[in-house]
Amino acid sequence: MPFPNALERRREYAGPAVFSYGFRPFFFLAAVWAVLSLPLWLHQLYGDITLRTLFSPLDWHVHEMLFGYVAAAVAGFLLTAIPNWTGRLPVNGWSLAGLVALWIAGRVAILFSAKIGGAFAALIDILFLFTLAVVAIREIIAGRNWRNLRVIVVLGALVFGDVVFHAEVLIYGAANYGTRIALSAVVLLISIVGGRIVPSFTNNWLVRNNPGRLPVSFSRYDIFTIVAGAISLLAWIAVPTSQISGGLLLFAGLLHAIRVVRWAGDRTISDGLVLILHIAYAFLPLGFLLLGLGTFTPSIPTTAGIHAWTVGAIGLMTVAVMTRATLGHTGQSLKAGLATQAIYGLIFLSAVLRITAAFFSSLVLIEAAAVCWLLGFALFVIAFGPILVLRKPAWAEVPSGRMTS
Repeated sequence: MPFPNALERRREYAGPAVFSYGFRPFFFLAAVWAVLSLPLWLHQLYGDITLRTLFSPLDWHVHEMLFGYVAAAVAGFLLTAIPNWTGRLPVNGWSLAGLVALWIAGRVAILFSAKIGGAFAALIDILFLFTLAVVAIREIIAGRNWRNLRVIVVLGALVFGDVVFHAEVLIYGAANYGTRIALSAVVLLISIVGGRIVPSFTNNWLVRNNPGRLPVSFSRYDIFTIVAGAISLLAWIAVPTSQISGGLLLFAGLLHAIRVVRWAGDRTISDGLVLILHIAYAFLPLGFLLLGLGTFTPSIPTTAGIHAWTVGAIGLMTVAVMTRATLGHTGQSLKAGLATQAIYGLIFLSAVLRITAAFFSSLVLIEAAAVCWLLGFALFVIAFGPILVLRKPAWAEVPSGRMTS
């Protein structure tokens, strides 16, 4: 069957490979920023350096993880997934380069916000996510892909979180609600998108390689779990220390734990690309449960649950998607080689160490977690950077008129 005209027209692109598809620059930049921003934060924390930013070291770290690293990873995912959802051409070339420039401008503006002014820095920073949302809405509406507008609603919540974050810093000197809004938006995005790709990729792999028990199909249970999670997150945003919020978080955590068990991840141990998706998602209910328990007993620190989400669920899920998408969309074999497995292992170890550090208030464990995070993403840059930046698109290597689906 011939490729659709939209896919055939991709061959007309003759610019740099890195701007041929959204995942290329944004996955690369996300990994580079994951490597650079963490030591910048630690050296601020130690007092070794002072950045010209209005943010406290902790707020800068939180902001740049959520609205720097995560925003880049989300952009790469959406700009790659939306053409598949809609059948439209991907955003590439100068348009993609413009989005990349906005993301970079945001990072620079935050770094020098004390010099250029907090309001101006906020405007520059927010412009990236706002523009990304506008582009995504335009593509989804043009492609009449209404079912995926729910993802854009969550993206809108992330934009709102950035606005609130900046407002809090400007007015109160520290961000609280903005952090919880943004983190909740990303957690909800994982529950929606992860709830689609994890069982789908698992099902496809099991059918080919290990016939038998398959993931349970999407049902009312999944809808109920997502809604329950959203309600608990709203309560956590409003009153994070309330035991009512804690009870809702615990209930949502149990639902999500059952959900991931229903996906037959135990049958995918021999395939790293699939197994890591299950491990990443498993940190999602862990975060709900730890935060929920923390409202009932001070022995469970809040930071344990938060880092189960940030380093565990978000860190592992983003790197799992980044590696898989890079391999798949550049014509590579969908197999987790030694480098890819090492990346997964290092980020997983970082999550375990960071959660453990929260219980012991251990700076040594925090530093060990940071080292694992840095090594994991540095290895991603080394192993996948040349593919993302230099390798020609897969369609460019197929003679014209001979492309088949």
